[in-house]
Amino acid sequence: MEGVMDHTMRNLLSKIGGMDYLVSEFIRVTQHPIPTTTFTRLVPENSNKATTAHNHPVHTQLLGSNAELMAESALNAIQAGATHIDVNFGCPAKRVNGHGGGSFLLQTPHALYDIMKAIRKTLPDEIPVSAKIRLGFEDEALLFDNVAAIEAAGVGTLTIHGRTKKDGYKGPARWEKIGKIQDITSMNVVANGDIVDTESLLHCQSITGCQHFMIGRGSLNNPFVFQQIRNELSGQKDTTDTTILKTLFTDYSAELQQYYDDIVTLGRLKQWCGHLRFSFDEIKENLQTLRRCNSVNELTQAFENIRKI
Repeated sequence: MEGVMDHTMRNLLSKIGGMDYLVSEFIRVTQHPIPTTTFTRLVPENSNKATTAHNHPVHTQLLGSNAELMAESALNAIQAGATHIDVNFGCPAKRVNGHGGGSFLLQTPHALYDIMKAIRKTLPDEIPVSAKIRLGFEDEALLFDNVAAIEAAGVGTLTIHGRTKKDGYKGPARWEKIGKIQDITSMNVVANGDIVDTESLLHCQSITGCQHFMIGRGSLNNPFVFQQIRNELSGQKDTTDTTILKTLFTDYSAELQQYYDDIVTLGRLKQWCGHLRFSFDEIKENLQTLRRCNSVNELTQAFENIRKI
């Protein structure tokens, strides 16, 4: 999730915990291989054995269409400290697809094969390689061809978002299509799309048969979701302390300011408030007040003044 799931947000989520691993924002590979210094800057966890300060692994994600450049970039990422390479074939953004990246490549299975095969051949055998796709571009006609191409390239794990590029994020995720892939592939299949709590995860599991699940936007809406699901699946009473949200918000603001100017920080904070409104009614009720704030300090204070969170 470009523009939001940077190392500051990963650190916030990791602090709460509950996930098995986190994935970086995609790093775009265009005309030249990405140098090691860029991987160190954009995924600073790579300097800490590719883990957060709270010991959650971070997978480095690439996006691009040139197999050779993607492979060289992947090797540079490993030399920067990355321990797992993920490739994004799912991004539906127009600016990405317009340059032949992301879900645009779901129209050409051989391109998926070429990219993943080049990366797999270039990296040491012990480095895991995974990919993320959608059900297709305009439709699902090439879904099985795309999966077969990725598997033939030697990929071990495949995350599938249950919508096409054309769908965007509209309509319910079609988990039953993910289940069909789960039935025919030897890859580990990670189900993605519309998983926001324990109930939806168990429903997805019952339909797909998957044992692995990825939560994207749901973790921005509710940063406690991983811990809540883990507690509930283990049969424990959920004791997640959501009252620390104000402290998390203040800490997140301070960390953002270490890396970004006030304009970017304010934008990131307002963006997060927009997500939080889906899980916290009090934020939804005060969203317009929060969005009208003109400085980081004003927004942080307005957030702290919300009584019931």
